[in-house]
Parts: sequence; C-alpha cells; structure tokens
Amino acid sequence: MDLKDIKAIIDLMKKNSISEFELERQDFKIRLKRGGAATPQIGSYDEGQSYISGGTVATVVPMPLPAPGGPAAASAADMEIKAPMIGTFYRAPSPEAGNYVEVGAEVNPDTVVCIIEAMKVMNEIKAEAKGVISSILVDNAKPVEFGQPMFKIRPA
Repeated sequence: MDLKDIKAIIDLMKKNSISEFELERQDFKIRLKRGGAATPQIGSYDEGQSYISGGTVATVVPMPLPAPGGPAAASAADMEIKAPMIGTFYRAPSPEAGNYVEVGAEVNPDTVVCIIEAMKVMNEIKAEAKGVISSILVDNAKPVEFGQPMFKIRPA
C-alpha cells in the first residue's frame, strides 16, 4: 500500500464521516483514526505512527506471516466473504426483490451475494469461492467497513 492509497482512504473517511479505519493483510496492518483534541502537528512521529493530514493518524505495523499448519489451518472449516470497500450493504438488488442468497444457499465464485453502495454506485459482490452460505453477518441496509466479514461460507 502506498501513500496514494492511504490518502484515498482518508478522503473516503472524510466524505463518509468515518472516524476510524483499520486494514489488516498478511504482511502489514494499517490503522487510521481521525479527530481528537491532542492531535500532534503534521509530520511529527511517535512510535510507528505518522500524522498525515487534518488530524488523521496512520499506523503501519509489520505483521509476521502465519506458520503453516498453525491456527489458520485449524479454523479452515468456514471461510469469510469480506467487504472489499466501505459502503452500505444490501442483500437484494432492490427493496421489492428477493435476497441474493440465504443461509444454506449454494454459491460458486461468480454468484452475486450482495450489493455494496459506495458514493451512489451499486457494486455487486461475488462469493469468489464455491460452497454453502453458513451465516450472514451484516444486517440489510447497514454500513460496512473495508475488510469486514459479511458472510461465512462452508467450502464445497
């Protein structure tokens, strides 16, 4: 992730009045937090934190890679379908239409499971895996954060 990506996330945070954002991947973790009365000046640093702009704090923490056969392998029963963006989660294409999927529905990688509305654009989200929906973790018409689990899927 480069500075351009971080600045884009900060702009989205400002536009959507989001005060905190956290993203964790295999090899890094970033946490952004807006506001606060005791925000240091732009350009000052404190233990891995960078103060980027307008009171936004970015923390980048290197993450160790998981050991093969470790905890990740033990919890491989259900996978998560995570939100690829910030927005509003919708289970159906319109209020009158039926939901894309229900618990117990079989899905394949191309199956649309929901829509996330971001900046008035409706983005279809696909399962990207083959399996059976085992749980739905987000209520309809509720906001989701980037990386937030939305569904659990039992691989087929």
